[in-house]
Amino acid sequence: MRRILMLLAFVPAACTVALDQNVQTAPPPEAVAVRGVSLAEFSRVQRQVEPVAERECRTRTSGLDCDFLVRIEPDPNAPPNAYQSLNKNGRPVITFTKRMLGQIDNQDELAFVMSHEAAHHIRNHLARQRKNAISGAIILGGLATLAGGTAADVANAQDVGAAVGARGYSKDFELEADELGTIITHRAGYKPSVGVQFFYRLPDPGDRFLGSHPPNPERIKVVNATIRRNGLQ
Repeated sequence: MRRILMLLAFVPAACTVALDQNVQTAPPPEAVAVRGVSLAEFSRVQRQVEPVAERECRTRTSGLDCDFLVRIEPDPNAPPNAYQSLNKNGRPVITFTKRMLGQIDNQDELAFVMSHEAAHHIRNHLARQRKNAISGAIILGGLATLAGGTAADVANAQDVGAAVGARGYSKDFELEADELGTIITHRAGYKPSVGVQFFYRLPDPGDRFLGSHPPNPERIKVVNATIRRNGLQ
């Protein structure tokens, strides 16, 4: 069990939204060059989204820390990324790198990404991901033991099981966060119909086995369906 708990150190964040500069995707016909968002715009969006996300968190959960910390990674060379994690006290943290801000075209897109990351915490995805990792490690480790494997075989099986378990429902988690993030974006005063345009520039991972993210068209479909179902903009 101690080894299994150590494996969880490799599951630090619910998800990452990273842009691979070497992957090209076709933008929508009306797309223009990305202008990026300023630090002042980041602060403005944060002031709008954070209290709404905290209110949604308190309404939808019980016993979960809903005091979000939204921050910018101080390292200017960190690659474009946005992700949700927990600090050592269990406080939810949403981090954007400075280069990520340069890949976001407007405040609606920023609000959408920020709301998506908040939704991961509200849906308790980190805890669910860890639970899946533990289950996978126990199952494959147990099978290796029953098969007469050596200690090294069992350890390797636990590694594989934890990785497979952690990835097993990650695509569903992303779609759940897209749906709730759409609602948070709207309630914070921004347009998810504009924010979703970010997906047209995000490299499409395709429908890979054990991939961490679903295909972009599937994500866009979920967002648009949520907009129609709730009468949003």
